[in-house]
Amino acid sequence: MTEIQKKMQELISKEDLDHAFAARFPKEMQKKLRNARAAVAGLGGLGSNIAVMLARSGIGKLLLVDFDVVDVTNLNRQMYFIPQLGKPKAEALPELLYQINPYAAYESVCVKVTPENVRELFYDYPIVCEAFDCPDQKAMLVRELLVQCPKTTVISGNGMAGYADINEIKTQQMMRRLYVCGDQNTDVGSGIGLIAPRVAACAAHEANKVLQLIMQEKCD
Repeated sequence: MTEIQKKMQELISKEDLDHAFAARFPKEMQKKLRNARAAVAGLGGLGSNIAVMLARSGIGKLLLVDFDVVDVTNLNRQMYFIPQLGKPKAEALPELLYQINPYAAYESVCVKVTPENVRELFYDYPIVCEAFDCPDQKAMLVRELLVQCPKTTVISGNGMAGYADINEIKTQQMMRRLYVCGDQNTDVGSGIGLIAPRVAACAAHEANKVLQLIMQEKCD
């Protein structure tokens, strides 16, 4: 148990959190969420926001994977703060999640994802959110997950740059085990930047699809 997890558990009991959760979620939904497992690959603008939303939703176990550190350029759209600058994202993000729910299980791995370690990292997770920055890395992870993890559903994000209409961001099913969230158009390479609202909106689409799959029991 980390120090921050221990401190948060001293501030609030599991019973108090369960009571608050029960006031907002039907019992069957609570059970499914607490028994659910999901992974987030990439803990930047998309991934950090996805993880926070899933933690607030009561997901029982989250796997968090990233090899990068918190940089000042992340502060405009990612779920990190100035005191965390220079800290590995796989270490910084759980600090925040424990302040939301210190009784959930957050497994974090500070490693670069490659075709060689995809199966080892994600095989046991029925849902994986792809949240990488680079197009080639996105394509690699989606491809390898679909091939190496036959029971895993992949939720990928792209097309969220700039400040265009947020309503253009949508969730589309591309294959039986692949959903893509975004507008399929706006790319940071076009010089329109990555700005918090559309990044967060795309993250919300990914997180919401996770919840839909859990409720539909497609992750069992």
